Amino acid sequence: MSSATRTDRVRAAASGAVAGIAAYLLGYLVTYATQRGQVEEQLRAFNALTELFGGDPLPAWQAVGWLFYNAHAVATEIPAPLGGTRVVNFIAETDGGSLSLLYAVPPVLLLVAGLVVARVAGAREPAAGAASGALVVVGYLPLAAIGTFLFRYSVGEGAVAPVLVTALLAGIVYPVVAGAIGGAAAVLRD
Repeated sequence: MSSATRTDRVRAAASGAVAGIAAYLLGYLVTYATQRGQVEEQLRAFNALTELFGGDPLPAWQAVGWLFYNAHAVATEIPAPLGGTRVVNFIAETDGGSLSLLYAVPPVLLLVAGLVVARVAGAREPAAGAASGALVVVGYLPLAAIGTFLFRYSVGEGAVAPVLVTALLAGIVYPVVAGAIGGAAAVLRD
């Protein structure tokens, strides 16, 4: 392997990591900016009861994180009152509307990230563009894993959090597929 090829691969992986991190953070910020007010309103009664019984209130930023993961088709695990757990996707349980638009946020941002990475990598063929674009997984997957712990809210002996296994799967599938499509599209545009 020549040093130019190795350098190109390192540059593509580095740009993939940066683009993946940017796509994840921007996706959360878009979700937060559009949903914070509604989430805070929904949490008012819950937090009042929680504080009344000496618990910690649920911060809106954590609940918004659940919506962000729900936009990746990752359910939120909730302790059941009589033991066990149940899973819920808050977006899927609504009657459509603007909340359903959140499903478009991750793939659109990852398409753009993949396009940028393929451009930075200098891909000239659709397959090379797709391979470069898929590298957004390098930055996206670690944050998808970390987020399941950051967005965890303890309730008694259980916790409300995104389901780890599907979050990891989404952290791989979404960036690889959407990034690859964006990367291939970058080459096809020329």
